[in-house]
Amino acid sequence: MNHERSRALYDRALSVMPGGVNSSVRATMPHPFFVERGDRGHVIDTDGNRYVDWVMGYGPLLYGHDLPDPVEAAVQSHAAEGPMYGAPTEIEVEHAEFVARHVPSVESIRFVNSGTEATVSAVRLARGHTGRDKIVVMQGGYHGAQESTLVEGSPEDAHPSTKGIPEAFAEHTLPIPFNDPRAAKEVFAEHGDDIAAVLVEPILANMGIVAPIDGYHETLRDLCDDNGSLLVFDEVITGFRVGGLGCAQSKFGVTPDVTTFGKIIGGGFPVGAIGGRAEIIEEFTPAGDVFQSGTFSGHPVTMAAGKASLEYAAENDVYEHVNRLGRRLREGIAEICAERAPEYTVVGTDSMFKTIFTREAPDDPDACCAGGCRQDPDCARYDSCPKTGADVARAATDRWERVFWQEMKDRGVFLTANQFECQFTSYAHTAEDVERTLEAYREAL
Repeated sequence: MNHERSRALYDRALSVMPGGVNSSVRATMPHPFFVERGDRGHVIDTDGNRYVDWVMGYGPLLYGHDLPDPVEAAVQSHAAEGPMYGAPTEIEVEHAEFVARHVPSVESIRFVNSGTEATVSAVRLARGHTGRDKIVVMQGGYHGAQESTLVEGSPEDAHPSTKGIPEAFAEHTLPIPFNDPRAAKEVFAEHGDDIAAVLVEPILANMGIVAPIDGYHETLRDLCDDNGSLLVFDEVITGFRVGGLGCAQSKFGVTPDVTTFGKIIGGGFPVGAIGGRAEIIEEFTPAGDVFQSGTFSGHPVTMAAGKASLEYAAENDVYEHVNRLGRRLREGIAEICAERAPEYTVVGTDSMFKTIFTREAPDDPDACCAGGCRQDPDCARYDSCPKTGADVARAATDRWERVFWQEMKDRGVFLTANQFECQFTSYAHTAEDVERTLEAYREAL
């Protein structure tokens, strides 16, 4: 493949943008390719190279790069009527009503502009609602670029995970391992009267995709109920992708007090949202005393795109299609790994998939959960499959970024550039795209 134009664009970008990118995950080695346009389940870069795209904008693109006609019509209609108004519109009410009808936890919702803004607002809301300061988070979980959750370590030794965050922020954050009920019970035994909320992704989705062990979210639910804390599900990634229109909370049968959304809820446009019980969400100003506001919140084009996207999914076989392709990818990759890299673990559910370059193989190389790791105690791989963010971090992460990703790119397959970010199928992908990708996996591994 020729990448001369991308290389030249990256050289220019380095002069005017830090690292040459506007989001750090895009800074691939030796340089990123620059996308010129999308075409269904593919992207074409500025040098004319075509790739099967499993990144899907890091999750928002349920329909790939070509919106269904009703969604495109809704977007064009609202864009033609004016950019934005600084005043309420009917479309935001309709979108809120649709979400509230389908998501178990949502009675009331506030739309914002990004997943980060949603989780920032949810943390402030939890503190305002409970009058407490401390937030429990999962080690390896991700809740956007915010000071309260960019924290690592343990409850006894928490510290910021990046420069630029005062140590004082970490004092109010309690990181515990995902999938560790004992750690959750211990942190509540020690700090229960001070914990405003537990903030957790239903599935760790920025750490290689780690599914919950049986009963874990139920344990968190019970602990929050017993201690007067809020359970906050971060469904920015899983929302309207895992579990269909009911989101991951419906798949797992656990209803949080508050849910944060992003990505798909905006139909591919910038968006975030905080939904939950009305008595909690209505503590946002002007109904309550927890300040929250934003110039572009409830943007009419985004609201139209989000509502039309979800309505189309409700009326067509969207989830059946994307989940079928996701399962075929996971099963196919598992077969290839059993032959060529039996130590690797295939993970994901519904329309999410990833391969973790774990280092230990079970005695039976064919042992694995069909269609992706489900944390099944009866599976021969159970003791070696990742259960926490730390387990994923111990995998051969450099091999993905420095070797495997490059090999797949050269074969015309676009994957997320590091071991941790998950990948997605879309309604625009085809069985041919899947088979082409599996063949590239065979060659690269």
